[in-house]
Amino acid sequence: MTDISWFEEDRSAEIVSSRTGPAANPRLREVVDTLVRHMHAAVREAKVTPEEWMTGIQFLTDTGHMCNEWRQEFILLSDVLGVSMLVDAVNHHRPNGSTENTVLGPFHVANAPEYPLGANICLDGKGEPLLVRGRVIDTEGQPIAGVTLDVWQANEDGFYDVQQKGIQPDFNLRGIFRTDADGYYWFRSVKPRWYPIPDDGPVGKMLTALDRHPNRAAHLHFIVEAAGYDRLVTHIFTPDCPYLPGDAVFGVKQSLIADFELIDEPGEAAKLGFSSPYWSVQWDFTLAREGQLRPTDI
Repeated sequence: MTDISWFEEDRSAEIVSSRTGPAANPRLREVVDTLVRHMHAAVREAKVTPEEWMTGIQFLTDTGHMCNEWRQEFILLSDVLGVSMLVDAVNHHRPNGSTENTVLGPFHVANAPEYPLGANICLDGKGEPLLVRGRVIDTEGQPIAGVTLDVWQANEDGFYDVQQKGIQPDFNLRGIFRTDADGYYWFRSVKPRWYPIPDDGPVGKMLTALDRHPNRAAHLHFIVEAAGYDRLVTHIFTPDCPYLPGDAVFGVKQSLIADFELIDEPGEAAKLGFSSPYWSVQWDFTLAREGQLRPTDI
């Protein structure tokens, strides 16, 4: 007697999927069936042993235990396996010329202070001073007024403020700005530097076992939002960082590497409240309208 409910090695994924009931959400069914099919194929292809499978289960257990209010170890795991970048890529097929997305990362904090244009978000006084300025435009080249730019970065020591409670000031190197009537924005900060992702947990141990480094290329984070436009989550990267080709979370895209210029003009530095020399980067963001697709996707 043949019954699809009896487990058989050569039909394992099919049998598991057959247990999903008719009332299940169709999208949930599709995603779970796909995951089951690929997981079973991976076990078969790699001939995973019971001991190896239990090691994997313990790894995931340890990953969960490492999570807390400011650290999301599962996001780190998704990032270092390239899954975060792939999910982002398949969901953001924007028109040619619009600014590309990249990973959000685990250290964004909601409700950062909103500052007037030109404010300095560096509160700990560390690092090389940086002027950031640019414009937000649409794909037709027209400026967009009132755009919010949510900005955050690690400090000179390679840590975000949430990683160093009581050491860094709260909301250090974070802020929200709005573009003016002509789409321009500008603020002061410090030149970003490369840093390691938190590598004292299971994800760090995995990277060590795979002979991989944990370092992120130097960058500033941005979330750029305006009514009627696709929300942009992105970075800009410094061109001189040694980890550009080997960013631990695969976040670097060539189009997001900016030009950082060292300015040695004491008079201009003084106007900005900077010592001389200081760094300057000009970066324009191009937003796509909601639902606007690449020509190849139409």
